Amino acid sequence: MNKPSAASILVVDDDRINRLLLDRMLTELGHRVLPAADGSEALRRLEAENPDVVLLDIVMPELDGVTVLERIKADPVRHAVPVIMISALDDLSSVVRCIELGAEDYLPKPFDPVLLRARIRAALDKRRLQQLERARVRDVFARFIPEPMVEEVLARADGDLRLGGVRVVSTALFADLRNFTGFSERTPPDEVIAVINRYFGEMGDAVLDHGGTLLSFRGDGLVAIFGAPIECADHADRAVATAREMVQTRLPRFNAWCRKRGYDDFRMGVGIASGPMMSGNVGSERRLEYIAIGDAVNTASRMESLTKELGNPVLLTEATLELVTAPADDLIFVDEVTVRGRTAPTRVWTLA
Repeated sequence: MNKPSAASILVVDDDRINRLLLDRMLTELGHRVLPAADGSEALRRLEAENPDVVLLDIVMPELDGVTVLERIKADPVRHAVPVIMISALDDLSSVVRCIELGAEDYLPKPFDPVLLRARIRAALDKRRLQQLERARVRDVFARFIPEPMVEEVLARADGDLRLGGVRVVSTALFADLRNFTGFSERTPPDEVIAVINRYFGEMGDAVLDHGGTLLSFRGDGLVAIFGAPIECADHADRAVATAREMVQTRLPRFNAWCRKRGYDDFRMGVGIASGPMMSGNVGSERRLEYIAIGDAVNTASRMESLTKELGNPVLLTEATLELVTAPADDLIFVDEVTVRGRTAPTRVWTLA
């Protein structure tokens, strides 16, 4: 029989003979053994060593195996580490309790080498599948949320790529590049792609740098939200700061890059709206997309369209203005407008 792939295994048992026996058996299988004589030492080693599997005795003085298991499963960083309980044959009721708490399996005393090998192999197989899935999840989420937020999202999702829908008050932002359709009709395709990628790189970074979530790139525009999937109280401030950076810093820099290549300057429009919305992943196992749905999202899109009519590069609703907490002396009232799909007029504001 082939040996299982080498791994680090934390062996927790207050009986020195049992630890030595497991150490010898696991070392012969090619594993690195991390011994711990009690529950407190086990938790310290778990934090310091990050083992692939834990073999955990149930009956120990002071901090017993059940308590250690509860703490492992309550840890958002290490709760996925497989734990196999070590139990005497007459202690099955405690084993059942541990399985209910999240233990993978149990290993009866005295230790059977064949059973030990099977338990370890099964736990390692599950651990590696979890790691592969986590890497895939990280890759998906890292495409549209800031890197510092990825771990928090993964912890909340508990490894489930189909991150559950949430209802939050957030701020949506739509940004659109003007004059691009005509440019694309008279420009070679490879140059068109280079220009739009440069634009999306600038504007996408503005969103991510302010803690926003990139929902999608649509033609020559992008959609972002602030305050989901991780809630934050200053989502309106972040959206306004993003728009300010887009039109005042990043668009001029993008146009300077374009002029060096012989292209004319571009303009852009940014629409912002705040309010309740639902967000979450939709799609299939092979293709997922993170989306946001709600009146605020639709209104942000309408605001972006209105920038063409009103001549302002940025428009935001009064609902967003009321949520802004940072000093914003450059926000000025524009007009009351009737937004498509609404009967009551909407007061809109812009950046000076």
